Amino acid sequence: MRRLLSPTALLLPLALLLTACGAGSASDAGTDVDGTGSLTLDVGDQKGGSEAVLRAAGELKGLGYRIKWSTFTSGPPLLEAVNAGAVDIGGVGNTPPVFAAGAGSRIRVVAAWHGTSDGDALLVPGGSKLTDPRELRGRSVAVAQGSSAHYQLVASLKAAGLDIGDVRVKYLQPADALAAFTAGKVDAWAVWDPYTSQVLTSGRGRVLTTGKGVTNGLTFQVASPGALTEPRKAAAVKDYLERLRRATDWVHGHQKEWAEVWAKDTGLPYEVALASVRRTNASRVAVAVDDPLVASEQRIADTFTALRLIPGKVDFARFVDTRYNAGLPASTAPPRPAEGS
Repeated sequence: MRRLLSPTALLLPLALLLTACGAGSASDAGTDVDGTGSLTLDVGDQKGGSEAVLRAAGELKGLGYRIKWSTFTSGPPLLEAVNAGAVDIGGVGNTPPVFAAGAGSRIRVVAAWHGTSDGDALLVPGGSKLTDPRELRGRSVAVAQGSSAHYQLVASLKAAGLDIGDVRVKYLQPADALAAFTAGKVDAWAVWDPYTSQVLTSGRGRVLTTGKGVTNGLTFQVASPGALTEPRKAAAVKDYLERLRRATDWVHGHQKEWAEVWAKDTGLPYEVALASVRRTNASRVAVAVDDPLVASEQRIADTFTALRLIPGKVDFARFVDTRYNAGLPASTAPPRPAEGS
C-alpha cells in the first residue's frame, strides 16, 4: 500500500536543491576541506550536490590540491559569491546564470550537463478535471518567479497556444506553493524535481505536462574569471570538472546507492530520492559548452527580458568559456533514458 506523506512531511527540512530556482536566500559558508597541497579551490555547492556525489563516487581521493566547500541554499547567492571572487566555481541550473548575466556579473559557464526535462512539470491535484494545458486559461498556477519553472510555464503555455496573461499566476516559493497546492488553493503548480517526485510519490497530484520539448534540461558549473586566468587554479578547475563528470556517470550505474546518499544528505524520503534520481539525475550526460547551448540560454534570457524580469538585452555568449570542451559531445546530445536500474 502506498504511504501518503503528510503536508508537513512534504515540506522538506531544507531549501531543497533550489539550483533550478531563480529566487535565492543567503549562503551558509562551509568549512569542509578535502585534499592536500598549497593550492585551494573554493567550490560553491548546494545540499546533496557536487560534494555529496563526488564523495559517494570516490572521486575526492588523491586530490593534489585542496577543495574548500561552501554550501549555498540556491543558485543566485552562489553566483553572487562567484561574482565577488569568494568562490572559484560552483554548480547551478539553467536559469541563475541568465539572471547573473543580466546583472552584468563576472561569471563564466565552463561546463554543462544535459538531462531529461521529465522532472520539470506542470502538476495538478489528483482530483483535478484538467487534462490538457489548453484548459489552464483563466486558472491559477503557482510558480517561483524567475525560476526555471517560470520559464517552463511560459514555454508550455506558448506550446498550448496561450500566453502568461491567460492564466492567473501566483508567485510562490516552493514551500508556500506546495502548501497552496495541497490545500487546493491553486489549480496547478509549475515546479522541478525533486518536488515533482514528492507530489507524484505521495499520490497528491499528477502531471499535466512536462518540460520535454520546451526546456533545455541543462545544468552548469560556473567559474570566476579570476580563477580561470591563474594557470594553477585553471588546471585545478580542469581536474575538478573531470572528477565531477566521472561522478555523474557513476550515478547512472548506482542509482539506488546514490538515492540512499542523497536522501541522507538532504532529508528526502528515500522513495522520493530514488524517483527523482531515476527521472532526472541519472539521465545527465556531460556535454560541451557550445553554440547551441548559448542559443538555448539566450532564448531563456530573451523570454525574461520580454517579461521585464531582466533589464535589457543579455548577450549570453559573453558569459561562457569553452576551454574545457575537449572530447565532449555537443550540448544537443541526448540524455540517458530517465528510468534506470
